Formats: sequence, structure tokens, C-alpha cells
Amino acid sequence: MDLGIRGKGALVCASSKGLGLGCARALAEAGANLVMNARGAEPLEAAAAAIREEFGVEVTAVAADITSEAGRARVLEAAGEVEILVNNAGGPPPGIWTDWERDDFIKALDANMLTPISLIKALVPGMMQRGWGRVVNITSQSVKAPIAVLGLSNSARAGLTGYVAGTSRQVAHAGVTINNLLPGIHATDRADALDGGVAKAEGISIDDARARREAAIPARRYGTAAEFGSACAFLCSQHAGFIVGQNLLLDGGGVNTTL
Repeated sequence: MDLGIRGKGALVCASSKGLGLGCARALAEAGANLVMNARGAEPLEAAAAAIREEFGVEVTAVAADITSEAGRARVLEAAGEVEILVNNAGGPPPGIWTDWERDDFIKALDANMLTPISLIKALVPGMMQRGWGRVVNITSQSVKAPIAVLGLSNSARAGLTGYVAGTSRQVAHAGVTINNLLPGIHATDRADALDGGVAKAEGISIDDARARREAAIPARRYGTAAEFGSACAFLCSQHAGFIVGQNLLLDGGGVNTTL
């Protein structure tokens, strides 16, 4: 399927590895030129070089902390008038409700709610003027079914979801869509870290920890960054113009809800 985005510009945040890289690769395969961002310069440059070589698209790599004002300014300067924005940032640390103070919530909100809102406000007006644009926010399955130990993430990502629900319906008339992708567990460094933590805490192997988690997923496996990226690329395509303000779960059926 031709996604109709060949030659368009896409900014993909936190895209040196994991789900962000999956999205960047899928967009590049569809012919989009990329601005890739991550904190670490070395892995970012390596990922950008691999995409250039494999897909022959233009890739600009900007090593910066997207959650900081200075980092966003650098990324936005490099991005210019992109037609596609993929918001992504690492989640806050786990814990329990008694662990978190006001400063912890402020950090979570800055990274996982206010940063994507700032990028939306910076780039969507230009998309509206040009009559076409796509925004995809990578959030979490916890938006649909909160995860107790991820209370900071639950709160910040739910706030972004509420913002998108209203904003997306105010910009859709101009050909701009905003939607959210809600990942469950995927085979990324984050999953390795989570499984490693369980293995250490319970005195079992990482393979056993993973097998136990997989058994709780109806699909009986972890997702892949590639299939996540394909879903992102479709939401960014010419075929997704009537999908507005939606929250798409990619969790192998893990969240047990009717709607």
C-alpha cells in the first residue's frame, strides 16, 4: 500500500531505539524524510546512518533532551515545516503512591504531557495553514487500564489524552489529525529492564520472567518495534484522514475491555 507520504517531512522524537526507532524506520520505508531526535548522540547517529543507507531518504539527527526548552528549540529549528510529528519520551520511574511528591509529578508532566503539547502547539499551526498534517503521540496502555506502579505515567499520559481529545477535533477541519498509540509490552530495552527487575527480585531467570509475562498476553508474545512502527506509519498516511482523536491499543489483547 502506498501511504502517500513520500517526500514529506517527519519529526520523530526519542527515535534512536525502541518504539521510536520502529516508527522512524516505517516512515522512512514509506519515503518520508526524517528529523530524528534522542538524548544520546552516538546511538542516534548510528540509527540515522542505517536508515539513510537502507531507505535512501534524508535524515537529520539532533541529539537533544526534547523535554527541555533548549532541547525543543534545537529540534524545532532543525525540523522546520514538517508535515508529520511523532511524540515520544521515556516514561517516569515506577513506585507506589506514597513515593511521589509534587516535584515528581511536575517532572512527569513536563516529559509526558507538556512536552508533546509544546511540540503540537509549535508545529500544528503550520500544518493547518498548509492543509495537511499528522500527529501521533506514543502514550501507554495504562491510559485504558492504569498500572498501579506507574502512577506518574498514568497521570501524565491521561492528561495528554484529554488534551488530544479536545484539540484534535478543533484542527481536523484543516486536514490535520492527532491520534495516540498505546503500547503494551514490546521487545525493547524497556522490556528487558522490566524483566530483569522481576528476575532479580524473585530469583528467577530473565527467560522465565519473560515467559510468565508472555503467558498473560492473549497473543502469547511481546510486540515488535517493526509492527508498532507500521501502525504509526498508517496513522500518518493519506488513508487515515478520517481517524481523529483516537487511542489505538497495541498490546496483544492484554487490556481486557469492550471499548
